[in-house]
Amino acid sequence: MSALRCQVSCDSAARAVGADALAAALQALGIAPRRTSSRGLFWLEPLLEVETPEGLMGFGPLAADELPGVLAALRDGTPHPKALGAVEALPFLARQQRLSFARAGRSEPLSLTDYEAQGGWVGLRAAQAMAPADIVAAVLASGLRGRGGAAFAAGVKWRTVLDAPGDGEKFLVCNADEGDSGSYADRMLMEGDPYQLIEGMAIAAHALGAREGFIYLRSEYPDAVAVLREAIRRAPLDGLRLEVRVGAGSYVCGEETALLESIEGRPGWVRAKPPIPALSGLWGRPTLVHNVLSFAALPHILALGAESYRQLGVGRSSGTLPFQLAGNVKQGGLVEVPFGLSLRELVFGFGGGSASGRPVKAIQVGGPLGAYVPEAQWDLPLDIDAYAAAGLVLGHGGVVVHDDRADMAQLAQYAMQFCAVESCGKCTPCRIGSTRGVELIERIRAGDRQPLPLLRELCNTMAQASLCAMGSMTPLPVLSALEHYPQDFGL
Repeated sequence: MSALRCQVSCDSAARAVGADALAAALQALGIAPRRTSSRGLFWLEPLLEVETPEGLMGFGPLAADELPGVLAALRDGTPHPKALGAVEALPFLARQQRLSFARAGRSEPLSLTDYEAQGGWVGLRAAQAMAPADIVAAVLASGLRGRGGAAFAAGVKWRTVLDAPGDGEKFLVCNADEGDSGSYADRMLMEGDPYQLIEGMAIAAHALGAREGFIYLRSEYPDAVAVLREAIRRAPLDGLRLEVRVGAGSYVCGEETALLESIEGRPGWVRAKPPIPALSGLWGRPTLVHNVLSFAALPHILALGAESYRQLGVGRSSGTLPFQLAGNVKQGGLVEVPFGLSLRELVFGFGGGSASGRPVKAIQVGGPLGAYVPEAQWDLPLDIDAYAAAGLVLGHGGVVVHDDRADMAQLAQYAMQFCAVESCGKCTPCRIGSTRGVELIERIRAGDRQPLPLLRELCNTMAQASLCAMGSMTPLPVLSALEHYPQDFGL
């Protein structure tokens, strides 16, 4: 059995449920497992994958004390209750179309050999053979939109930075401050495939003439910080200077201008616009700000070609989006597919419905400030514009499932409380509005109907007058809960 070749994920989510203990148990038996990135099958972690003539066979979720039974079954050729069969044939994986996570579960995070053998640097080499204006044109033609809340056209940002007046310094900033509840794609990619992010930033640097870039992420991601710093040390950066900056966990620093303030050493307060960061960002210089998944899409756009990338998805939502299933869901994990499938297909086809086995009541899409989507809207295509037309947001692709026991009035109050705690405090609608919102919902939940019109008016003020999405989006979960689940408010 010492010749057994196997792998166990080193992803922090897998480690949190016992992957290190499983790896240690293998080591104690003289078997050195390969520690790979995660496939995103989190309901099956800790997952053991064993190399066989038929491919990688999975066993999971597997506790360390179950390992002797698995090894005996492998030795004797007998069935085991935790056997999953060929991992890549599991419907959850086989139905996906992965680009950003094509190497997930297949490579060691810091192995340059693995990265290059599995398609790494192809996009960068293609970009290096192109003129900067042609790279920007390719990004525009691809239809790539930011993989955060605003979904702004990436190529327009690039063109603005490229054409910014003057010939001074330009900067790149990766907004890796992933703070949405139920979201973990950025963390997975930074921990598991850091060179992909670095390659995307190198492509942007070559196109825009930037020589320095920053990756800003939160202190709650220590594994990602360590992996990124080591990857930057090892990567062939060809003169590009990249630096990891760690924030203290302020949610509002996920807003691009508050993030820039933090990098410059000041409190994370939102800046008024204009000027926009593409013209006056870090230290007043033109700055390209993208999140992790936006930068990670660039190697594929340059390697596949803009038109091939654009053909994925629907309408103006090009490419793929890694959706992250969380909450009360049976098969929680990462699902990367082209835009266009429905929320029903995602939650029930991939996620298997609720973990409790009870009916699903509400699905929050787009983070803690995203709307609660009722069943009547579960068949809408997961498309940026279709969701916007319905007053919804896809955001970063976080999907949190609630069963029929959820108290939507309590969740609406939580949204206001979250805003009150996380507000930077710069603008009155967000700072004071969220505090008053908590008070109004408390009164309504206690049976007082009088504050209802005032709550709606308050939400409208926050949406229209807040400086950034922190305040302007907080009304989404509140109003959606009020509209679709009035019974939970006693109405």
